[in-house]
Order: sequence, then C-alpha cells, then structure tokens
Amino acid sequence: LVVLVVLVVVVYCCLSFDAPIMRLTADLVMNSPQFTNPLHQRELDLRENTIAVIENLGTTLDQFDTIDLSDNDVRILDGFPTLKRLSTIIIANNRIARIGTGLESCLPQLEALVLTNNSLRELGDLQPLFNCKSLQHLTLLRNPLTAREHYRLFVIHHMPSVKILDFSKVKASEREEAEQVFGGDKGQEYVKKLFAKSTSALPEVMEATELQKQRDEASEKRREAAEKIKALIDNASSIEEMQKLEAQLQNGIVPGEEQEKTTE
Repeated sequence: LVVLVVLVVVVYCCLSFDAPIMRLTADLVMNSPQFTNPLHQRELDLRENTIAVIENLGTTLDQFDTIDLSDNDVRILDGFPTLKRLSTIIIANNRIARIGTGLESCLPQLEALVLTNNSLRELGDLQPLFNCKSLQHLTLLRNPLTAREHYRLFVIHHMPSVKILDFSKVKASEREEAEQVFGGDKGQEYVKKLFAKSTSALPEVMEATELQKQRDEASEKRREAAEKIKALIDNASSIEEMQKLEAQLQNGIVPGEEQEKTTE
C-alpha cells in the first residue's frame, strides 16, 4: 500500500500543470551566488531562476555593482528600487518587450546594460533609456528592433552618452551621420512616427504583473489538486481504490474533479 501511495504521488507530480514562475524574493537574493567578478565589481548572480517580475531588489541593500538576470522570463524592464551603486545590468535571454520609465532616477549610476536576445521590436521602445545620462555601454543584439532602418544611428543620436553599442565603438562619423538623419524638423517628424509604433501601445504585449497573476493562479490550482489527492489517498481503504487513483492520474485526470463537474 505504501508503494502505491508513493507511485500515485510521483505520477501526480508528472502531470502537465504550468510550471510555477519563481518570484524574486528576499530569500532568493540572499541565497544566490555573490562574488567579485573579473572587473573587481561585486556581482549578484540571479541567472536561470524563471523570474518573471523584477522586485524586492531593495533587499540587496545596494551592495552590488553588477546584477546578472540572464536566462529568466522577465517581460518588462522595471521594478528597480533606488540603487545608487548599481552600474551594470546583464539581462540577456529574457522576453523583455518593454522598458519602464524612471530608470534614470532609480539607477543614477547605470553605465552598462546588456539586453541581448530579448523581444524589443520598435525603435520607440528605447525612449525610456534616453534620460539615462550615465549609460555608456549598451547591447541590443538579437532584438527585432536591430533590423529597423537607421537603428544604430537612432541610438547614437538619442543616447549621446553611449560610447559602445553592440560591442562596437561609436565613431565620430556615425554621430555626424545620425545628426543628418534625425536632426532638424524633418528628423523630428521621422522620430514622432517611430514613437507612434512603440510596442508599449500594442495590445498583445502582456503586462508582467498579469503574467505573474496567471502563474500564481496555476500554482494555487496545483496546490488545491494536491490537497484533494492527499485526502483521497488518506480515505482509500483498499488497494483497488489506490489502483483506480493511479489510473486516473496516468490519464491526466485529477481524481474527484469528474464528480464535481457531474454535480454542477
């Protein structure tokens, strides 16, 4: 009987429920790797945690120069508290489709931002970075917006503090060309059209908070199902009943749900 109980629980855990998204909690911050990187900066490694929302970074007590959030599930670059020491954010291989406003206030010393392999589509999506006057190194490789016309010149013109773009030094000739394309009244009209296409205005861009809500609801459903199965196991009085539970789980059926649907 004990063997069957274990088997039922194992089968249940293999059911295709949505995997819960990891929250960026104070415990996760405290238990993640912290070290001095080759640039002699204090770095916090938050890679590969399926984080969807940036939150609770105030628990770092502003003790880090670099935070690495690569290989997560972040959709919107925002949620930072005031971190005056933080100078480098590495957030490659996420799903970022929008950049929140006010980063210049929260991250006054931000010098390097690595956004490689995300989902930024339109040049206008970069507008929130224009006020980050300390930003010198910016990487946007493998984002859809890099295929837009005049992408590099657009960034150079609107972010004059950037010295290295996509690992390539910004040349004086590029700055002159950018001024020719985006300067003057004609250039401003062109820019307005680009801003009108900003991804933040598109309905298909889901707010990260809504995504987190959906994941939390799925997690709650999983918890309720686990409690229901535990109750059925506790009340099972024979091996036959346990075998029935096992068969239902193998077929992707949460035991007891079919009775509820029939009652409804």
